Amino acid sequence: MIVYRHADSRFPFLWEDADQPPARWHGPGEGPVQYFADTPDGAWAEFLRHEGITDESELVNVRRALWAIEAPDGLAAEEPRVAREVLTGGLDTYEECRKEARRLRRKGAVALRAPSAALRPGSAGGWRVEGGLQRAAERDGIVFAVFGARPDLVGWMAAFAGRPRSDLLTRVRQL
Repeated sequence: MIVYRHADSRFPFLWEDADQPPARWHGPGEGPVQYFADTPDGAWAEFLRHEGITDESELVNVRRALWAIEAPDGLAAEEPRVAREVLTGGLDTYEECRKEARRLRRKGAVALRAPSAALRPGSAGGWRVEGGLQRAAERDGIVFAVFGARPDLVGWMAAFAGRPRSDLLTRVRQL
C-alpha cells in the first residue's frame, strides 16, 4: 500500500523520537506517530488545514516535499470508536481522539485508520484522462496514524519543493 505525507524537505519524512509536536492522535511526549494520507491531495490538505492557508495567493510561498511511502499491505490499522464529528472536528476534538489512540495502543494497536479531517467528504477523488483532464469519481479521504519509529518503511520523494493545486483549497475542511 502506498501512502503519502508532506514534510519540510530539510528533514526526514518520518519522526524518530518523542519530541514530535502533539497532534490529533498523540499528546506531548507520546510520539513518534507517523501520519499518512491515502492520496497526495489528502497529504496536502492536512498541510493547508494546519497552516490556515485559504487563499490562492498564499500558495506561492509553499515549498514542501511530498513523499510516497510504501506501508505494509497487511498493516493492521484499527478503526477508532468515536463519533465522526470528533474524528473530523477541530482542535477542540483532539483530546478525545488522543484518549482513543491511547486506548488502542494499550490494546496493542500499531496503527489506526480514520476519515480525513482535512478533506471535505467526497474530495479525495483523483483525476482521469478522457477528452482531457477530468475529475474522477468522488471518494472520502483516509488517514493513517502509525505508532512508533518505523525504520522499515521506504519512501520516495515525489516532489522536493512542491505545492498543491489551487483547486484543492475549496476541498479543505478548515480548522
